[in-house]
Amino acid sequence: MLDVALASHISPETLRKIESGRVATPAFPTIAAIADTLGLSLDAVWAEISRAERTVEDRSALPVTRHPSLAS
Repeated sequence: MLDVALASHISPETLRKIESGRVATPAFPTIAAIADTLGLSLDAVWAEISRAERTVEDRSALPVTRHPSLAS
């Protein structure tokens, strides 16, 4: 996680807050920087958000996945 935060030019604490949901609406430039660091397009990020919103009634069906770079 430290490598991702530093490469994204954000603090590790900010990344932890985003990952844990303590930052409900992170700033767009922050999300863009994290996506770029992880090699994800903003389209891919948006698609995942949209997919999650469509299944909000059945959250138990959503698999918990983490990008390998975020494993700590």
